[in-house]
Amino acid sequence: MLQLWRILCLLVAGSLLTSLSRAEPSFENTAVVRTIELGGSVVHVSTTYAIKALEDGQTTYHIALAKDEKETTSWMEAKVKGQAKPLAITVLDEDDTATSSLIAVTLPKELSAHGTLNLVFESVQTHATRPYPERAAQTDPQLLKYEAGLFVLSPYDTLVQRTKVKSLSPEVVSYSTPQGVDEFVRDGTVTRSGATITYGPYHNIPPSANVEFVSKYQRTISIHYNFDYPVLEVKNLERSVEVSHWGANLNVEDKIHLHNAGPALKGHFSRLEYQSQNFFGRLSPHTLSRLILHLPPGVTNVYYYDMNGNVSTSNLRAAPSVPKNSKAIQDSILEIRPRYPLLGGWNYSFTLGFDTPLQDSVGWDAANGRYIVAVPVTTHISGSVVDDATVNIILPEGASSPRLSLRYQAVFLLTITYLDTIGRPAVTLTYKGLTGKHTGMIYVSYSVPFFAHLRKPIAVGAVFFGLFMLGFTAKRVDLRLHKK
Repeated sequence: MLQLWRILCLLVAGSLLTSLSRAEPSFENTAVVRTIELGGSVVHVSTTYAIKALEDGQTTYHIALAKDEKETTSWMEAKVKGQAKPLAITVLDEDDTATSSLIAVTLPKELSAHGTLNLVFESVQTHATRPYPERAAQTDPQLLKYEAGLFVLSPYDTLVQRTKVKSLSPEVVSYSTPQGVDEFVRDGTVTRSGATITYGPYHNIPPSANVEFVSKYQRTISIHYNFDYPVLEVKNLERSVEVSHWGANLNVEDKIHLHNAGPALKGHFSRLEYQSQNFFGRLSPHTLSRLILHLPPGVTNVYYYDMNGNVSTSNLRAAPSVPKNSKAIQDSILEIRPRYPLLGGWNYSFTLGFDTPLQDSVGWDAANGRYIVAVPVTTHISGSVVDDATVNIILPEGASSPRLSLRYQAVFLLTITYLDTIGRPAVTLTYKGLTGKHTGMIYVSYSVPFFAHLRKPIAVGAVFFGLFMLGFTAKRVDLRLHKK
């Protein structure tokens, strides 16, 4: 019995050590300020932590995200305030009973006891807002509701914290006032100044990233506000990028399924009302009449069509091509007008494609004898989120040993296109929750042997030679039954 008791004690001690090793109370938050910038499909959150080390040799700080906040967060970054270089972050494993997810931030330097540092944790939330009411007439305003936790959860003591919620429009319909948090309040619990609503300051908050604090003190705050732009979501994006050495061309084609996530249209659509609003420049905020897309400089052969065929209501302002790594880059601007106005709850599927000079995207690594191609992840639609994206990069025929610069989850396939003999290697990548923060480049390196460059002209020449020999032979074959 005594031996079993010792084993049980060791197991309990081990579990306690494991939980403490994830976030030891070795820091203190002297101040925490969270700023929430409300939007449509995308909400930006920036939290500044003024931290103080309580012990020597501290190199890792832990940030807590509530479970619901973690589910809507598609991008996150931590850095020292005033510096541009991001810090290394690691999302730690969590169990099913945890109320929050811990993120380990590696500090740029070791902090001794009483050492201080200001950290900025930025994140982008998607699908965090919802239309309220869910249905609106064609002339009604667009009202959204956003909900979040009142307190910024943390595994450390916090001396003071506040939350600022900012709306693009000063037309805030309502906001909630939290109750039952008087022991942390010295002044007013919530104030409003124009389009900014401030919750706090709240003082002397104990470690809050635990079940006890969340169940007893955590409150939900809600903001009901007016939003003057369409709430756009790209349900599915399929991007195909084809690299052609013989054509000195990089072809990009996007198949986009666009959805207006604003309040669904109540009643029937009135073309007369739409034309009247468009004439006076007073379109309803939940009506999308055009899209402005930023394409690379030097684009040519731009095409845009939907399921019914070519759509001519578009305008392109092409910028000239610029050398690689040039800082003075001016994008080409493409204005797209859909075949019909896109109201709340409506969908629109279309295909967009263009060509760019290959020398603007492909470089030569002489040291390793490999080509390096830079492919943009997506052509971002301002204010939108891409739920599911697939990027298929088709390399030249004969390319071998393709490699990605980063550790993406990729699938390597073989595809056959026009005038191919053995097929082209293709790299397929999948993404979820893409926003404007994900508009970077995918770098793929590959090698092409000398004979691979000659495979296509040899194949084309062989076909023409074969046809010539077939005609030459057929000319001399006499199929007549009776000769003269």
